[in-house]
Amino acid sequence: MSVRIGVVLFPGSNRDIDARNAIEVAGAEPVVLWHEDADLSGVAGVVLPGGFAYGDYLRAGVIARFSPVMRAVSAFAAEGGLVFGICNGFQVLAEAGLVPGALLRNRSVRFVSREASVVAERPDSPFTSLVGGRRPLRLPVAHGEGCYYADEATLDTLERDGQVLFRYVRPDGAVALPGDPANPNGSLRGIAGVANAAGNVAGLMPHPETAVEAILGSDDGLAIIRSFVESAAERARRGPLVGVGGR
Repeated sequence: MSVRIGVVLFPGSNRDIDARNAIEVAGAEPVVLWHEDADLSGVAGVVLPGGFAYGDYLRAGVIARFSPVMRAVSAFAAEGGLVFGICNGFQVLAEAGLVPGALLRNRSVRFVSREASVVAERPDSPFTSLVGGRRPLRLPVAHGEGCYYADEATLDTLERDGQVLFRYVRPDGAVALPGDPANPNGSLRGIAGVANAAGNVAGLMPHPETAVEAILGSDDGLAIIRSFVESAAERARRGPLVGVGGR
């Protein structure tokens, strides 16, 4: 039996079908988790997909964090379960305090929809283990509030503790800092994705789930989805890991 991965469906989610397809391409079984569900149906990992949860009223992700399913997701994460938030899902995780930092309005103050390149800064995380080195990955971005922000002390801590998982890069692989056209939203230090201190919860602003098949223009996202799926399967076999280190 294949591993079961939950995909949370909020009112306003619009990338849940893409997430379910990506999970199937990666060899797992997607399970839809409605925002009012109080439990996670025994899944091995959870994806919070892109979209506009609750219409992004007030600000992106702030209402979704109070939904019943997020209480279950928080408990799951506290027990060492793997949780992956993509785009709007990243915003929800940040609002819920499950990953550090905040996602602010793009510096252009415009919605950005195009392709961007990112690199995985760590080869040993549950979300990057199959990426195969620090190579540029072409992934779509589609967001209006994707500018990653944290204060300098927090940024330094993230760097020190290996919590920066992905950065935006130029074609030559150099980090794309704010103001660089290769940085689509002005994220500080070019940060595109981060993990929590324990290393089992991660958010990523670009969309790997819509880049899992070459016919779509890029299959660079498949290594990220497969890393997550296979890591979730392994953790499910071993049982919950409480307080697992990020490194």
